[in-house]
Amino acid sequence: MAEKTAQTIYIEADPSAVMDVIADIGAYPDWVAEYTEAEVLDTDGAGNPKTARLVLDAAVLKDTMVLAYLWADDRRSVTWTLVSSSLLRALEGAYRLSPKGSGTEVTYELSVDLIIPMIGLLKRKAERRLTDTALKDLKKRVEVGVH
Repeated sequence: MAEKTAQTIYIEADPSAVMDVIADIGAYPDWVAEYTEAEVLDTDGAGNPKTARLVLDAAVLKDTMVLAYLWADDRRSVTWTLVSSSLLRALEGAYRLSPKGSGTEVTYELSVDLIIPMIGLLKRKAERRLTDTALKDLKKRVEVGVH
């Protein structure tokens, strides 16, 4: 897998409130513009999504993906990997949460490998755009508290 793109944002909420929003994968289409559908297919013993199907409709990519999730016992991080996709060879991502002051620092890591070749610079630019948008949308969702 190629190098990961990582970005961090500060959210004025405790880590459990942030992780609750991240874990509510079925609600992603309500606040993530690029996802038109999201369905949890399976959950783990703690009730966290284990696999989910997401329909992505981004300017650069339209795809239906199935992702597998692994949740840290302390709910301070979640990682995901690609199970199936028509356009992606591989996808690895993670949200890592760290308490900071009265809020939470959230780092989003993403690495995408497309089936079709793409110049590394363009791929990293697309990854940066996706991570930047995801973090800003997450911050807005958590801080505004639209549930």
